Amino acid sequence: MNRPSPAEQAFSLASPVRLWEDGFARDPSPYYAALRAHGPVGWAELAPGVAAYVVTDRRAALDLLHDTKTFSHDPRPWEATVPDDSPVLGMMRWRPNTLFADGAAHIRYRTTLIDAFDLVEPHDLRARIHRAVHLLVSRFGPRGEADLVGEFTRPLMALVFNSLFGLPDSASDRLDSALGKLIEGGAQAAEGEAEFGGYVLELIAAKAGRRGDDLPSWLLDHPAGLTPEEVTWQVFLTLGAGHEPTANLVSNALSRILGNPAYYSTLTSGARPVTDAVLEVLHHETPLANYGIHYARTPVTFHGVWIRAAVPVVVSYGALAQAAERGADRHPGDASHLSWSAGPHACPVKQHTLLIATEAIERLTQWLPDLEPVLPRERLTWRPGPFHRSLTALPVRFSPRSPDQPGGRP
Repeated sequence: MNRPSPAEQAFSLASPVRLWEDGFARDPSPYYAALRAHGPVGWAELAPGVAAYVVTDRRAALDLLHDTKTFSHDPRPWEATVPDDSPVLGMMRWRPNTLFADGAAHIRYRTTLIDAFDLVEPHDLRARIHRAVHLLVSRFGPRGEADLVGEFTRPLMALVFNSLFGLPDSASDRLDSALGKLIEGGAQAAEGEAEFGGYVLELIAAKAGRRGDDLPSWLLDHPAGLTPEEVTWQVFLTLGAGHEPTANLVSNALSRILGNPAYYSTLTSGARPVTDAVLEVLHHETPLANYGIHYARTPVTFHGVWIRAAVPVVVSYGALAQAAERGADRHPGDASHLSWSAGPHACPVKQHTLLIATEAIERLTQWLPDLEPVLPRERLTWRPGPFHRSLTALPVRFSPRSPDQPGGRP
């Protein structure tokens, strides 16, 4: 077996970068710089006492994401080493779904998700988004002011995904609240996990008794023969992965658009597609900042670092994005980002996500073409947590209007 070199042993004694601190939410740049100072793989804490290797180099990230022989997605050996009340367990504990599976099990789970989402027609998804935007703008449009995080992006995703999963609009607030607590990884993480778990269990029980024209029903009837428990955990993953990152993607894009009047005018006039703004966020301020978690099957040297088994190896998409923005980690002829991940576990539904994000922004700015931020972007605040880049609020003002008023747009 390989043994760690003196340099690798010294690395393991380095002070971990604390990604759970409030300062990381305010400005992650110095934290990413500290991680990069460790080399291609940094040493961090995801929560107090929960250590992790963090990959900040693009080549190392691609090697990790494609190496299914050396690394696994199964966290159970790690779970045995952390307290039951660890605030990051909600995002990291093992469940029988595609995210935490390897090999044949992963292919089986992933295939069912791809097949189910293939049944969602783009025109139908677009109609669901338009309906949700109309409903939300009807609520705050007449006031002439709104918080685009609390009153638009987060409830919008809850409405859209509730619709896709066969639940009424009245359940959307419950989904939004539970996921918000879960992903922050703080004191309320366990409560959020329990609330979200209960939400999904009730949903699957309802669909098991009576099918509908929705994703859970299609998963239950898939030829792969998933058990109700497996469908439950597939839905647990898909609802969470769909709602939170997509809401943050739209919020982050809107904050960048509205903070740049020249940029905003080219989008609202149609001279520049909204897709440009969405892709800019994926390149430079990705909503799922640190995830893609792997575990070495046995101790191994990886890009000059001795990786112990049963310790998370996290891909820092946020650090990679900041390095690319500075030109510090660019490779000739490669201008792509890794926000969709890569390898066997790359996002299987990125086209649906892009459609939701672009349609939401286009529809909102058509209804409210004179949106103006109340605060400059540098004064906006961000939600705590090691995994995401997520605004707490995005206050705006605009000319009061209702989608139902005569001559209204679009």
